[in-house]
Amino acid sequence: MDAAFESYRMMRADFELHRHARFLRAHTELRGELLNTAGRAARIDPASLFMGPSSRVVRYASEELKAWFEQHGRITVEEFETQWWNGRDSSLGQQFHALLAEIA
Repeated sequence: MDAAFESYRMMRADFELHRHARFLRAHTELRGELLNTAGRAARIDPASLFMGPSSRVVRYASEELKAWFEQHGRITVEEFETQWWNGRDSSLGQQFHALLAEIA
């Protein structure tokens, strides 16, 4: 049981690094324009749009961020976990390491 928990913890830590790297990339490319008027009024944390239900993106993301997600994708924790368990040298692993290199 401990090994399974440790593996899950490692996967979640990798996901958080992935999510943070994508947030930083989008923030830089979009010059901080990540929220629409409703998102700013509700004081939404723009980083929260990179996980959780897509309905939050529809409701609070700027049009620029929506277009960015269409171009670059928006992977969920479940999708990340599936790819993580299927091997970290998959295409996700290559993308993950490239994103980490950008923020290193």
